[in-house]
Amino acid sequence: MSDFSILHDYLLPISKVSLNDDQEYDDFQIGGVTDAYEVGHIPDLETADVILLGVSEDRGYGPGRRGPEAPDIVRREFYNLYYWHRAVKIADLGNLRKGITLEDTYAALKTVLGELINASKTVIILGGSHDLTYSQYKAYAAQKYVIEVTVADAIIDLKEGSSIPADNFLMEMLTEQPNYIRHYNHLAFQSYFIHPHMLETLDKLRFDCFRLGKVRENLEDIEPVLRNTDLLSIDINIVKHHDAPANTLSPNGLAGDEACALTRYAGMSGRLSTFGIYGYRPEKDRESLTAKQIAQMLWYFVDGCAVKNKEALLHDRDAFYEFNIVCADLDTVFLKSKKTGRWWMKLPGKGKENEFLPCTYSDYVTASNNEIPERWLRHQERL
Repeated sequence: MSDFSILHDYLLPISKVSLNDDQEYDDFQIGGVTDAYEVGHIPDLETADVILLGVSEDRGYGPGRRGPEAPDIVRREFYNLYYWHRAVKIADLGNLRKGITLEDTYAALKTVLGELINASKTVIILGGSHDLTYSQYKAYAAQKYVIEVTVADAIIDLKEGSSIPADNFLMEMLTEQPNYIRHYNHLAFQSYFIHPHMLETLDKLRFDCFRLGKVRENLEDIEPVLRNTDLLSIDINIVKHHDAPANTLSPNGLAGDEACALTRYAGMSGRLSTFGIYGYRPEKDRESLTAKQIAQMLWYFVDGCAVKNKEALLHDRDAFYEFNIVCADLDTVFLKSKKTGRWWMKLPGKGKENEFLPCTYSDYVTASNNEIPERWLRHQERL
């Protein structure tokens, strides 16, 4: 990934000095340690663990007046935060050039992400409208990578007949053939915005949908979902209006600290390679509070990456506590990491002798009571 020239034509540099009102960043601020693409300076992508990419494309919202560029407003807040994990190297590729058409931007984003995914990098995409998720997915599909996708959104963007890409991009993403989505999760939807038949359809496809109340009831249950995720897409409308004033969809949603917990879980995933955060409308924000919220979500994502780097591989059994259980006449094994406290359970069935599914302590307790955990059952149904 040292050949920056592959990506150069798709990108625009940023100016850290301009983002910080002509001041230098402190050496302990994120802006001071981030290796950014600026005029005259090319970042070292080879050593980077996390790469930022701004995509201000918002034509997916449909026709109408555009506000200021969202990625740089988030960058300003993110760069001002203090950095506690210097072992996690951050690079910033600047901003993706907007194409002449929306489809041109989609194609450019797919190309850039494809190069970074193939270089085994973790990429944070600062959007932009939520339909950019489709290009995020196409970066994998172009390589024929079969992946697990998780979207966090107060609504489910499957609105048939809509001409607005941000309202219906999931339809094409989930139904096009050939399809490379092994499994789809939807987090924090608000039921009163969702047609019941839509949920029934997703359930028939064995996709997992978690309503807002379920997510808030026990955030720890969502951690295994994110641990198994390759692509994460978040619409900022999952955060309640009080904590993210630019979210004008609903007064309800996750609290700001709950959203930070979710992104920390995402950062801890050893599989996740792209994380997009979309839907930020600066013209609707108040005192940059939503930008500050997103910046802190990014901080916790990087915090999770620091935890991920400490985790042992599953085949290193000395790094795990092992629990053998007979559950509903099935012999199974639970593993608990000595380093992070996270849990995995062995899957039954032919050909699954060495496959473990991320789970929680509560799944272990359920199995200890001779009941098959729901997470296990859902996975077997999909198989």
